[in-house]
Amino acid sequence: MRKQWHQELQDKFSLQSLILETKSYNAIRKQTSQNPFESQLGPVICSYQFAKAKANDIKNIQWNLVVLDEAHRMRNVYKTSNVIAKTLKEALAHVHSKALLTATPLQNSLLELYGLVSMIDDRVFGDLDSFRAQFTASGKNQNFANLRDRLAPVCKRTLRKEVQPYVSYTARKAIVEEFTPSFEERELSGLVADYLRRPNLKALPDGQRQLISLVLWKLLASSTYAIAGALDTMANRLQGVLDDAANLPDLAEELDEDYESLDETADEWNDQALDASSSARNEHDAISNEIADLRHFKTLAANIRDNAKGMALLTALDRAFAELERLGAAKKAIIFTESKRTQEYLLSLLENTSYGEGIVLFNGTNSDARAQTIYKEWLKQHEGTDRITGSKTADTRAGLVEYFKERGTVMIATEAGAEGINLQFCSLVINYDLPWNPQRIEQRIGRCHRYGQKFDVVVVNFVDRSNEADARVYELLAQKFQLFEGVFGASDEVLGAIGSGVDFERRIAEIYRNCREHGEIKASFEQLQLDLSGEISEAMVKTRQILLENFDEEVQDKLRVRAEDSRAARSKYERMLMDLTRTELNGYAAFDDDGFVLGNPPAGIENSGLAGIEPGRYELPRRSGDAHLYRIGHPLAEWVISQAKTRNLPAARLVFDYEAYGRKQSTLEPYRGKTGWLILKLISVEALGNQEQHLVVAACTADGIALAEDDPEKLLRLPATVQDAGLFNDGEMTLQADMEARQTALLRDINQRNLGYFEQEVQKLDAWADDLKLGLEQEIKEIDREIKEVRRTAASSPVLEEKLSWQKRQRELESKRSSLRRELFARQDEIEAQHNALIDQLEIQLQQQVEERTLFTVEWELI
Repeated sequence: MRKQWHQELQDKFSLQSLILETKSYNAIRKQTSQNPFESQLGPVICSYQFAKAKANDIKNIQWNLVVLDEAHRMRNVYKTSNVIAKTLKEALAHVHSKALLTATPLQNSLLELYGLVSMIDDRVFGDLDSFRAQFTASGKNQNFANLRDRLAPVCKRTLRKEVQPYVSYTARKAIVEEFTPSFEERELSGLVADYLRRPNLKALPDGQRQLISLVLWKLLASSTYAIAGALDTMANRLQGVLDDAANLPDLAEELDEDYESLDETADEWNDQALDASSSARNEHDAISNEIADLRHFKTLAANIRDNAKGMALLTALDRAFAELERLGAAKKAIIFTESKRTQEYLLSLLENTSYGEGIVLFNGTNSDARAQTIYKEWLKQHEGTDRITGSKTADTRAGLVEYFKERGTVMIATEAGAEGINLQFCSLVINYDLPWNPQRIEQRIGRCHRYGQKFDVVVVNFVDRSNEADARVYELLAQKFQLFEGVFGASDEVLGAIGSGVDFERRIAEIYRNCREHGEIKASFEQLQLDLSGEISEAMVKTRQILLENFDEEVQDKLRVRAEDSRAARSKYERMLMDLTRTELNGYAAFDDDGFVLGNPPAGIENSGLAGIEPGRYELPRRSGDAHLYRIGHPLAEWVISQAKTRNLPAARLVFDYEAYGRKQSTLEPYRGKTGWLILKLISVEALGNQEQHLVVAACTADGIALAEDDPEKLLRLPATVQDAGLFNDGEMTLQADMEARQTALLRDINQRNLGYFEQEVQKLDAWADDLKLGLEQEIKEIDREIKEVRRTAASSPVLEEKLSWQKRQRELESKRSSLRRELFARQDEIEAQHNALIDQLEIQLQQQVEERTLFTVEWELI
């Protein structure tokens, strides 16, 4: 996900960014005393776990914006056990602008909405008790309207079905390739499975048994090469225990070199504390026997050269490529595996076939000779362009993806390696290993089945029908999660129900470990499906629709208008940028309808301090792969805009040519043949802690008639020639009234907008104060109820001692009630004081600070 954000920021917004993890963080710390999060490069990207570990660093940065992706992981922030969410909430408390992104904001309880909203603003609702009393107590459904109103300012929900008319989605088509393992493979599988089911295993550290067992089950299903390597690692490590070797390597770290997703899975596994040392040191015979078993299993695996699933892959490729040819799609396939050893096996299997010429490997290191050759060729091809970032890791990934796009046929990728890459030019996804985590499968298919994909995506899966558990896993993923068919893949409800998917993987691993017989396997998977259905509560789905969704004709109309306006605005700004660039780079670039070719850049660029401005072709939007994507955020565009903004503009006479514009502007036609004056001012308004700038233009004819509405702006769009200026005294005097009227209208609009914000904030604070008071009153009501219950019990008690005891309890409760009532009045005063102080702060922020600067004044003529 981090790499995907890095790539999207660069591709969509021309923003460089920094991925912070332990290695890059420590490297920055060694070079400078600066806080590594205080990046000059651009946005900083990191995982939740890393952010938690570096919370103090994050707290010390004045962030303009913080984006929390997969924000449903924050929804239980109100629970003491959710340490990551609580730590991040505290670290980001000073940040005014936060955006939480999630497809599943509400899954099991309305309290999750309370948690998510509290991450943004603690004053939307009061405390947890008052929220629970108002919205989650039985019989409180009538408060949904109130809850929806209070959510509206902070929650924006967009459904995929709403945007479907504006985003072209292709479908998914599934191909199932069944295979039957050889006798030797089934023998090996049975022996390793029995081993993993043993109650005591010396090779697995106590605190890691469940996690590493999961990995071993997955490697066993991947290939004999994958499990052979793991068995050898375990045997060697156990031998080290037997020999009392010092500094034994961590088994999980060793396995992670092959199964690259292990580290990420471990972050969310929440097993008992890891215990790298084993109590087996004193069990010499047991360890020796287990080493012998592991070496025997490893020998069996090493002797199996041909895997039945590998042979099935060759058949599947032929079938799938035939389907691609029928669809008219490119002959390209990405094969996913969870093991680097299986990746190497697949390379050896395919390189002597017709697919051998176009194979590219993709994993977490990309250090093989083939990858390094591709990387060097890519560097040479793009030498002197902004395609090269300087990061070998990022540039190697870019080179491998480009090779696959331009020349490759088959990419064999590991899960972790392919994270964040976009392969919409490929429409065949082959799950050589099928993850048990539906989230991972969705992410795999999403590499290809995404915006920009022109063809239906074919998804190939392999099923060992002789293994009932394997077959059941596939049926569950295909039928319940609907991952492999349709337009959208798995629904938000289904994926949201399993969270990160790690617990779901754990459940499946338990079935593999505990169930041997047909009946046991069938019953366990049926129970898993029932449990999953229970988590996808129909009542909660309906609640989410009531609170967060508003898919009606009005919404559809707004979306359609917004899409049309966006296209029009984009076209307008692209045209304006290209017109400005044509002027500023006159003599330095050759322009055509699609873009321009920059020769030697102007001398001033070298001293501008802007990097990434290179000779070559620039396009907006980019139409060819070799062109630079030109946009406002590009360094060259920044230089062009800077040149225009800092230029001194003397008084001048502009002759506008109506016919040369080429498009009809009917409101300007009455002014053809006339002259007049025009003034442009930059108005800066600061309020509510933000500054906004507006260009205000006014114009009038020589006979004193002001140009109405946006006619002055339209006038400035026309091609013009510059002549010597005439006298401006009379013209400037005539313009003043119209300019002042336009400025007054602008400030009135800003004030009206700020007034709406003020009223919304006041309503929010009023509701927040009422919530807090309600929480206090609710506690008193609860004590009242308890006092009545004690009185009834005392009255019915036949024993004097019991009556006295209940009377004593009654007095204690009444004393507590009195104390709470006094506290209620004091707290109400305190809440009112806080409320009034916040209102005062808002009023101060609403005061406008206005600055104006005249950019130019011209005499004009329209011909």
